[in-house]
Amino acid sequence: MGQPTKISPVALSKLAKLGIHQRADLLLHLPLRYEDETHLAPIASVQPGETVQVQGVITLSEVAFRPRRTLVCRLEENSHELYLRFLNFYPSQQKQLAVGKQIRAIGEVRMGHYGLEMVHPKCRAVDSDTPLQQSLTPVYPTTAGLSQPTLRKLIFNALETLPLSDTLPDALLKKLKLADFAASIQILHNPTPDIAASTLEQRSHSAWRRIKFDELLAQQLSMRVHHRERSKRIAPKLAAHQNLTERLIKDLPFVLTKAQQRTFAEISHDLAQPHPMQRLLLGDVGSGKTIVAALAALQAIENGYQVALMAPTEILAEQHYLKLRDWLAPLGITPVWLSGSQKKKEKQLAAEHIASGETLLAIGTHALFQQQISFHKLGLAIVDEQHKFGVQQRLALRNKGKFAKSVRPDPSAELRTEGVVEGQGFTENVARQAHTHGVQEPLRGHERPDEPASNSNEPHQLMMSATPIPRTLAMSYYADLDVSVIDELPPGRTPVITKLVSDERRDEVIERVRAACMEGQQAYWVCPLIDESETLQLQTAIETDESLRAAFPELNIGLVHGKLDNAEKARVMVAFKANELQLLVATTVIEVGVDVPNASLMVIDHAERMGLAQLHQLRGRVGRGAAQSLCILLYQQPLSELARARLKIIFESTDGFAIAQHDLQLRGPGELLGARQSGVAMLRFADISADEDLLNQARQAADELLRDYPNAARAHLQRWMANKQDYLHV
Repeated sequence: MGQPTKISPVALSKLAKLGIHQRADLLLHLPLRYEDETHLAPIASVQPGETVQVQGVITLSEVAFRPRRTLVCRLEENSHELYLRFLNFYPSQQKQLAVGKQIRAIGEVRMGHYGLEMVHPKCRAVDSDTPLQQSLTPVYPTTAGLSQPTLRKLIFNALETLPLSDTLPDALLKKLKLADFAASIQILHNPTPDIAASTLEQRSHSAWRRIKFDELLAQQLSMRVHHRERSKRIAPKLAAHQNLTERLIKDLPFVLTKAQQRTFAEISHDLAQPHPMQRLLLGDVGSGKTIVAALAALQAIENGYQVALMAPTEILAEQHYLKLRDWLAPLGITPVWLSGSQKKKEKQLAAEHIASGETLLAIGTHALFQQQISFHKLGLAIVDEQHKFGVQQRLALRNKGKFAKSVRPDPSAELRTEGVVEGQGFTENVARQAHTHGVQEPLRGHERPDEPASNSNEPHQLMMSATPIPRTLAMSYYADLDVSVIDELPPGRTPVITKLVSDERRDEVIERVRAACMEGQQAYWVCPLIDESETLQLQTAIETDESLRAAFPELNIGLVHGKLDNAEKARVMVAFKANELQLLVATTVIEVGVDVPNASLMVIDHAERMGLAQLHQLRGRVGRGAAQSLCILLYQQPLSELARARLKIIFESTDGFAIAQHDLQLRGPGELLGARQSGVAMLRFADISADEDLLNQARQAADELLRDYPNAARAHLQRWMANKQDYLHV
């Protein structure tokens, strides 16, 4: 082995931006694509759209000034020519590309003003006998100030100086028919010319499959460990006394579905355990998750503990408050409402009732986890639309339950990964673990912790989502949670008819809305923007409200959008629910939580601009009563290919889980889980939709490693997760 290359402080800071904190991380910084410098294409044969390497002599090199300053060079080979254009260039490049120089250039060929051309190709001066590269040239993800040659030099040095021992036992490799790790890494960084570039670009080569498997395995291992670690933490045992819960079920004007009964039984069992429940309750729009959450809250309350229910918007939080107040008032339980828009005195009074323990159920928005709010005895935290909250917010609410210090002996010495956490797609953050579990340094070598993971009580957690999640996504990103699914709708729900209508027929849609409202029904008109946008040129909620008021002078119309004063927003929603307003013009602020059974018509303006999950959620605001409901998706031509695909899917299906599977394929897991907003980190290499077979293998292998090869599991986690600091979820 050679000597490690010294890295300057400036380069270290650049590498840190790429998530590279130690030399071993360089091994897993894999190429985005490859340039084929192993072959030369004759200029006479190149075609537009091809990425090729050519060689010739510069016969023209000049700076043109129209339409902008541009360096234009003509490259000739056997009387055939190709132009090279540079919009940004330096004097040194002009010297390199002077007339008479022999140049080798690689780039994408396109048809330009002068004929066939390459724009900003990679060029180098050569002689007639300059040899070709012997392997494909990797192109790595990088950042400003860190060039490809520098990055290649550091990575190739790491390949020469660092051990590439396999973390997995031979028996597992043979059973799964996986390629050797060291060989796979070498191939991906330094592929030979005989390897088809397409198998590398498409990540179908056996070397890529090994890397993707290892990544998925690390993800599954970390979540399995976290799931086991949870059993070492302390939570209050909330036994199912069935006093308040049975009374509520008896008083309800409807009968619980079998799915609601099953999911509540699963939650009830978890609440009675001495370690924290972390359960995700999934249910399609209108499946009845709120009543299941109410029953869970009552089980905590009848054990003498407080419950917090947090929702991402004031509209949704208030809907929960009003519904739960009506259900629980006959039982002698009065919820407290807490929101950011309340007056200081109202907030202070609510905070005092919560801190004293007088309030058993607190419902609100982010205001619930503000520093000045403290709970007397929090036993259960319920988070609705959990993916819309940031990790820090959900963690802050959970930490409010740490009201008592106690330690439960831990007779077992199980493997865990405190401080060994992956940065691009796996489980909890080092900072989160240090904050909640008193974690010190990353595990090294032979250490096997004998201490329990926590020395303080935590509340149980119930997370809810009306965004259905495909099976593969749940297997991958929620493997450390227990998942309950409400997979049936309450009886009497009439399926919503969906129609696609071009904006050219807007007048017909307006008349359809008028007719419905005049017949005693109520309608929504949803617009995607609030204010004028010169770039998007969309109908805004404010403009639409004005035009519809002019078109319907005989109707009472309300307007709701995110910039409205909260009190005004609440007043409009109450009026709409009381049927004092026949038409509600709104932005997507009504996406979740609004329940008006008499509303049977929805128009979604510029539906082509919205995602599948959002369209499905919005459509779920109608069809909540006995009347036949209609959702009109008003779109504007021309449609992009993606928009056309989305509208076709939402038109053909009302099954939220089927729609979510399509959404996963169209958008990927990042957007589907709200990763950009909530801190959910994604896999770097594996695609859980395309690589489901590898995911299934990784799930099984994780259990086998933890059971039979704990040292291998530790080594694998250390390779993939050391020194990384991104959250997955709380």
